[in-house]
Amino acid sequence: MSEQGGRRLRLGMVGGGRGSFIGATHRIAARLDDRYELVAGALSSDPDRAKASAHELLIPRDRGYGSYEEMVQAEAERADGIELVSVVTPNNSHHAICRAFLDRGFDVICDKPLTTNLEDALDLVATVRETGLIFGITYNYTGYPMVRHARTMVEQGQLGQIRLVQVEFASGWMSTLLEQTGHKQAAWRTDPARAGPSFAVGDIGTHAHHLAAFVTGLELAELSADLSVMVPGRRLDDNAHILLRYTNGARGMLWASTIAVGSEHGLRIRVYGDQGGLAWEQENPNHLKFSPLDGPTQTLGRGSEGLSAEAARATRVSLGHPEGFFEAFANLYSDMADAIVARRAGTPANSPAHQLPTVEDGARGVKFVEAALESSAKNGAWVDATLPF
Repeated sequence: MSEQGGRRLRLGMVGGGRGSFIGATHRIAARLDDRYELVAGALSSDPDRAKASAHELLIPRDRGYGSYEEMVQAEAERADGIELVSVVTPNNSHHAICRAFLDRGFDVICDKPLTTNLEDALDLVATVRETGLIFGITYNYTGYPMVRHARTMVEQGQLGQIRLVQVEFASGWMSTLLEQTGHKQAAWRTDPARAGPSFAVGDIGTHAHHLAAFVTGLELAELSADLSVMVPGRRLDDNAHILLRYTNGARGMLWASTIAVGSEHGLRIRVYGDQGGLAWEQENPNHLKFSPLDGPTQTLGRGSEGLSAEAARATRVSLGHPEGFFEAFANLYSDMADAIVARRAGTPANSPAHQLPTVEDGARGVKFVEAALESSAKNGAWVDATLPF
């Protein structure tokens, strides 16, 4: 990883307090490569809970804030204030929080989806472009070494012209009305006021959509979607089948489901070109299958000699030792640190680090969700899925 002037970056966090899995994940990711120090936070929308959570995380008492508004004001006035903020709140609050910190000159790393509507997403894109600040979004599965190697293989033409893309994210954790049992994560994810207009597509479909774009480099042109509510009493979609058409003529299929009983965390991608195909699945992330047109199928292992610089940079331990979810997440945080340090030094970031999902990627995800909702409402009509950038 790159040098950063002999000190850690000062990190703040909004959301992610007591009981938050994603908050703990972001904190682990930020510290794994020792690039950051968490020095401030507004860790809950409840002021008392926020301050108690900050105390548990050993954040100084005067920097455990009761609200993000209080935090952004106070940190902007400190000589030793935070340098960037991590936003890990429910979807409906992303835009207001991110915009508040951007307006005061802070870099931002935000959980997905970027926002709950396209207007807000495009506002963040415009703000980032105007300010020159760095904005990362945690489509964390792109941090896996073998996903980055797959992207390099496609870029190098090893698959030839891409023809087909099959991507899915199938889990079964919401096969019942879990949101009515007091389960906090299930409750907000299926609440339109907090999650936005979609559950399955917005929560995990956006991961699958971005993974396909990241690996193939293809631009989505239009889609045809069938979104369903399979569990009676649920307010948002819990299953989606979506056909994809790419600008290069390739075709794709995306399946996102939270009601696939027996599936645990089934994120999987297969890409087929005219010279070969590849396959990767998140539950077995250290291996990538490559099938050349005129040769036997190969299983490429993370840590093996001869992998791309992008894969090598994202790998911490040698072949045979498993790496996984937290390490992939940490790669995005290290990419963010590299980008911040390079900007301040006036030098280009390390080229393998130019894989951090950007605010534009976040906006593409929001457009994908809105296009899928529109298509499904029109009985699967083909809907434009492009953005003007």
